[in-house]
Amino acid sequence: MENIPVPFVRNSPVTIFHVDVNSAFLSWSAAYRVHILGEQTDLRRIPSIVGGDQSKRHGIVLAKSTPAKQYGIQTGEAIVTAREKCPNLVVVSPDYDLYVKASDAFIQKLKACSDNVIQYSIDEAWAVFEGYETLYGRGQMVRFAHQLKDEIREELGFTVNIGVSDNFLLSKMAGDFSKPDKVHTLFPEEIPVKMWPLPVSDLFFVGKATAARLHRLGIYTIGELACADEDMIRAHLHLCGSIVQGYARGKDLSECMFTHAPNKGYGNSMTAPVDVTDAEYARHLLLSLCETVGSRIRADHAQISAVSVHITSCEFVRESTQMQLMTATNVTEEIYRAACQLFDRLWDRKTPIRQIGVHTARVSHDSGRQYNMFDMDKFDRLEVLNHTVDEIRARYGKEAVMRASFAGEDEYVRQILRR
Repeated sequence: MENIPVPFVRNSPVTIFHVDVNSAFLSWSAAYRVHILGEQTDLRRIPSIVGGDQSKRHGIVLAKSTPAKQYGIQTGEAIVTAREKCPNLVVVSPDYDLYVKASDAFIQKLKACSDNVIQYSIDEAWAVFEGYETLYGRGQMVRFAHQLKDEIREELGFTVNIGVSDNFLLSKMAGDFSKPDKVHTLFPEEIPVKMWPLPVSDLFFVGKATAARLHRLGIYTIGELACADEDMIRAHLHLCGSIVQGYARGKDLSECMFTHAPNKGYGNSMTAPVDVTDAEYARHLLLSLCETVGSRIRADHAQISAVSVHITSCEFVRESTQMQLMTATNVTEEIYRAACQLFDRLWDRKTPIRQIGVHTARVSHDSGRQYNMFDMDKFDRLEVLNHTVDEIRARYGKEAVMRASFAGEDEYVRQILRR
């Protein structure tokens, strides 16, 4: 290659581990069944998947075992097609409460090793070791990565991949090399040998659409992208092209990826297990959605002053409407009251509803309440009650306190409340 770019090099002595749980949902389900329930069959060693309930229209593959992958089963495909590829496929339902607990244990293990752990998702995180390489050397840090990987397997019962480098991007790329239960390095001097021969679709931030556009430009490997003319890449892919070309050359991830902008709104939506044709059942779903939205607003010590509702019919026709509230609030009952008014405007009470959602906007903090003579302190009492319920649920679980209107309600509504 001509004009081979020099990979970006970090000046400070830092070692970064990217730690990623192998097939997280399936691994956590398998570990629980083997180590806690005492089952003999390990889901990780047979063709198996974690999949949503087909009867509730969530029948897709959420995670797969290595044997299932050998049948060509892909994450995100329909369970129906996965069964066609493998008739003996074992399907287990997701257990989100278990996954949260397993993720917490995983992150706590990393925090015991590093005082700078950055969680990227429920099943992956970076652990940053500043100055360790100066004290112990690069080789010792790689050996420590192997030790950490083995300790996670022995103590927590599931396996991880660890990518080791001196920047966030390269450590993540290294962690995605061969799996499972592996440690890989990708330091700047290793980029031409280990990263550039890979398909450009393997590069972080390059999705199917971007990969297709690069292919049309005759770029098929990460190395070809790294060495391509910068003006040409920017002309065809604009800012996105400049970003991914920087990644191809080993440039680190932007710091803004590790900070979170304040929420501009809160929302929740769901696809009903059956087409909704009853107004009372629709209001049950609305209330359950407002419960989760309200708790998230209160958790951020925020208030909202706009509510919107959307519905999607069985013919996939989507409609939405919104309203401005008289005053900012974080009270579930106020959000629910507004949601019901909006729902009544939208629905003709004839067309079956497939999906329903509640969203809020105009987020503020420490806003005062504008009272009217009919409310007075009613919503102050409700706000205190909401906070109390949040605290009880945080300590004893989401179902420790349940509204009377949900007594005897179907499991799907209860699942929404757990989100």
